[in-house]
Amino acid sequence: MSYKTINPANNELIKSWPEHDDRQVEAALKTADDLYHSSWSKGPIQPRLQVLAKLANLIDSRVDELAKTASIEMGKLIEQSRGEVQLCAKIARYYAENAERFLAPTSYPTDLGEAWVENHPIGVLVAVEPWNFPYYQLMRVLAPNLAAGNPVLAKHAANVPHCATLFEELVTEAGAPKGAWTNLFVSNDQIASLIADDRVQGAALTGSERAGSAVAQQAGKYLKKTTLELGGNDVFVVLDDCDLDKAVKAGVGARLSNCGQVCTAAKRFIVQEKVADAFIEKFTQAFREVKIGDPLDKSTTLGPLSSASARDTLVKQVENAVAKGAKLHLGGKAVEGEGCFYEPTILSGITRDNPAYFEEFFGPVAQIYVVKDEEEVVKLANDSHYGLGGSVFTSNIERGKTLASRIETGMVYINSASDTAPELPFGGVKRSGYGRELSDLGIKEFVNQKLVVVSKG
Repeated sequence: MSYKTINPANNELIKSWPEHDDRQVEAALKTADDLYHSSWSKGPIQPRLQVLAKLANLIDSRVDELAKTASIEMGKLIEQSRGEVQLCAKIARYYAENAERFLAPTSYPTDLGEAWVENHPIGVLVAVEPWNFPYYQLMRVLAPNLAAGNPVLAKHAANVPHCATLFEELVTEAGAPKGAWTNLFVSNDQIASLIADDRVQGAALTGSERAGSAVAQQAGKYLKKTTLELGGNDVFVVLDDCDLDKAVKAGVGARLSNCGQVCTAAKRFIVQEKVADAFIEKFTQAFREVKIGDPLDKSTTLGPLSSASARDTLVKQVENAVAKGAKLHLGGKAVEGEGCFYEPTILSGITRDNPAYFEEFFGPVAQIYVVKDEEEVVKLANDSHYGLGGSVFTSNIERGKTLASRIETGMVYINSASDTAPELPFGGVKRSGYGRELSDLGIKEFVNQKLVVVSKG
């Protein structure tokens, strides 16, 4: 596996990064395991929370530098990169301020005596993370596990090594001891060997369904706990009583943000037929007005895909969808010239026998489905291999709540695009994975919830 920084806006190779050999990986694992057995992991929580508080301040002081690195390395619009960096600081600060309360013992009334549950670290974890949010994905794993006392060995995506390196440097600068967070430029085989090692107690992965399956299979073989946040094919439901202009604006952002390379991006637009023509007209016009260009230019509204392979995959998916009967309303081609750009694209008429019906399109491609009523909305929304997030737009909040409860996903937002915040749990069901990150739920995924009972007798 080759770790390289290649600017997807112009395909320029900026730097190649050396990979870690097995000797270096073993040394990293030993250091992490030694840390787990030390007073750092098993002692008072305050020193760990102080590191998170300092990390938040460090990130806040370096927003511009970190954001520019991400935009150059994977193509995110500069203002979106800034938002991601700022969110990372909020997550670190959130756990610095709340982790002690989350991990405090919980009493359990019982006739057997005095009983409570304590929360203890379980050991070294392996994290495998994707490129689309090169800092946020790492922070979602680091913050709760650093607070809990679990050292982490992290394999980042091969196309964002600079972001991975900067993140590790920040954690060290914040005062974390060696082994608390270790960045490894390693292969999939090396990750499999790490998961098999007795010193590793769990694995967290955000990424593709294929990668999640491989990690879960290896972890299951060795009885290791995992959390998986995989793909999504999220619905964006437009009911006939909604504020249509608001729905269009939110829908365009929900599909094109980060060039559509978001697990929780709106991908299937399910529109009631009474407002379908008006929605499609407004939505299409908004797509036409997109300005494609350099992600560092603040006037750009759609940057490149993360890599040439990402663009080529999308080209094949759209061509195949159209060949199998989908109607192309707009776009449908890669942009000629340098860089990994793809036109904003709208498809409709996708039938259940079209591969596009079940596929995740990781790019600026919207699918539109027109339905009669809420029963059809629910049927179509739930007819998916995935179950990550979704949105419902309506002026009747009770109607929206009822519909949200019937959609089989881990998250539903009413009258906004899917979002994220440190205090809200993040995760899905079905092939979108299992487990939750962030909030109080995220910090409990990799702790030993130990029962202690003082008997009456």
